[in-house]
This record gives sequence, C-alpha cells and structure tokens, in this order.
Amino acid sequence: MSARTRTRTHRPATDSVEVSLPWWAIALPAVAFAALLLLIVEPGQAHAAAGDPAIGRLLGHILGLVPA
Repeated sequence: MSARTRTRTHRPATDSVEVSLPWWAIALPAVAFAALLLLIVEPGQAHAAAGDPAIGRLLGHILGLVPA
C-alpha cells in the first residue's frame, strides 16, 4: 500500500502583509536602547576605586601561604 501525500493549497499572493505586534514588543527595546544611550552619553560619577584591589590582596595571601 502506498501512503497518501498531502497536497498543498497555494494561497494567492497579496501585495500587503499584516503583522500585529503587542505594544511591549516595540516599547521594551526602545526603552532599553534609550537607557544604554544615556549611559554612554552621560557616564555620571564613575570613578576608579581607590585602594588595594581585592584580587591583589587575594594573590598576596595565597603567595604568603605557599612555602618557598
């Protein structure tokens, strides 16, 4: 017995395509883009941390514990 194959029905081509998006699909990327743009344009009071960095202190402790 041979298996039947489905025939595809072809829809007539239309000139316009209708796409429906929810409001948040446009709003959320726009808000995220605006927030990142503000961070780039106005970095604020971003200063380097003063003092000994934590990684340096950790390596110093590890080197102190390892016998020479």
